[in-house]
Amino acid sequence: MTTRRTRPVPRPPEGTPPPAELARQARAVLADAVRIARWAAVERDRDDDRDATSATERAAAALNLTPAQVRAGWDRARLAGLVELHGDTARPGWRLRAWDRDDSAVLRGWVALFDAWSLVHPAPGDVAPAAVAEVVEAVPQVLSLLQLSAGPVHVPALFDLLQQRVAELREERCEVPDDRQTQTQAPAQAQPEPQPQPFPGPDSLSRLLDWALEGLAAVGALTLGEGHATLTPLGNWAVWVKLEQICVAAQSPAGHIEQSAEDMLRGCARLTPGPARVEYRAWLAARPVRSAVTELLAVARGEDALLRGLAFEALRVVGAPAEAEVRAAAEEVCLRPYALLWLAEYEGADPDDAPDVLTREEATWLWVDTAAAVADHGESALLVRHLESAVQGTVPALLDEVRAVGHPRTVQVLVALAAAHPDPALAKAVRRAAFQVHTGGA
Repeated sequence: MTTRRTRPVPRPPEGTPPPAELARQARAVLADAVRIARWAAVERDRDDDRDATSATERAAAALNLTPAQVRAGWDRARLAGLVELHGDTARPGWRLRAWDRDDSAVLRGWVALFDAWSLVHPAPGDVAPAAVAEVVEAVPQVLSLLQLSAGPVHVPALFDLLQQRVAELREERCEVPDDRQTQTQAPAQAQPEPQPQPFPGPDSLSRLLDWALEGLAAVGALTLGEGHATLTPLGNWAVWVKLEQICVAAQSPAGHIEQSAEDMLRGCARLTPGPARVEYRAWLAARPVRSAVTELLAVARGEDALLRGLAFEALRVVGAPAEAEVRAAAEEVCLRPYALLWLAEYEGADPDDAPDVLTREEATWLWVDTAAAVADHGESALLVRHLESAVQGTVPALLDEVRAVGHPRTVQVLVALAAAHPDPALAKAVRRAAFQVHTGGA
């Protein structure tokens, strides 16, 4: 057995509630969204009425909510992964099924909502979109100040920081044209440069700060008082998680044999392929093959895309005894690309050529699923590099096909990619695509 040294798991700031308490608070924030998602699941089984207006009114009457509250709760349910859209059909998400028993699923759902705060609370319509994008990009620094202060922070201090950060962003993006290049450029090739947006004045920036604080308060990340803002325990924990870039806590390579498939896969998440295969073999040798395959596929059906990929890596070690169940799994949307790749390699295809068995739509679905795994467990730079693996030749083509493929994590992936990408124009296009998916209808 190889002995590895792993980075000690960072501890949250002193005073952070335990995960069970954080999950309880997250459930309270999303209580209406869960009620609406569960109501929609029951109604879906009863009839096939797809009239959105009628559904909203029936949900409002059944749940004693206003239609506006129903629409807001439905948006939150979608952003938190409680419901998944497959074309025109809404289905219960994996997180909804695990909501009452899995605190980690609850916290991840809330973090997905936290990441999409700018979609939950619409920006002022009379402010330039470029100014809104700058504020969205500057908000992490505002949150960092709130987290470091460990208490209420006056709004004027937040405004000063926001104004400074927005100015820095604009300065970083200011490109001084090269005179020689300008003189030698052929007039026929010259393209009109877009005029820069005027820097938002203090009044507009103050309104945008209010909008950002209200949006973050709407998702339960902070509370607003008379002239000050304070992170909630959930918000404080989420900002710490972002700053620490916590990945799945890796367990020691030893001691996986008696653990469940999910715990074993989590423990192997940071291992290189060779040591991971050793762990898979040891785990498989300790239990009947059929039950092991069933348990691995059950994990693959879960909401964690990273574990889905690792489950199929473990199934590669199983080989022939897993063929029948993997073939059956190829009929399930969330498992189909992984199952088809497994079968292609099992039948002798070169691993580099195996992706050729996927249709364009299946490859795009797999790209989004992999991006979801990177967004949940990886670093921002890795998510940006993941763009290069897309089969589409251009970002606009990728965004068009990503919108069409209907992956349930599409909005969260696009929001994370927009937040991570250093190119402001591309980040803006990706954020616009996320908004279009988000507003595509209930």
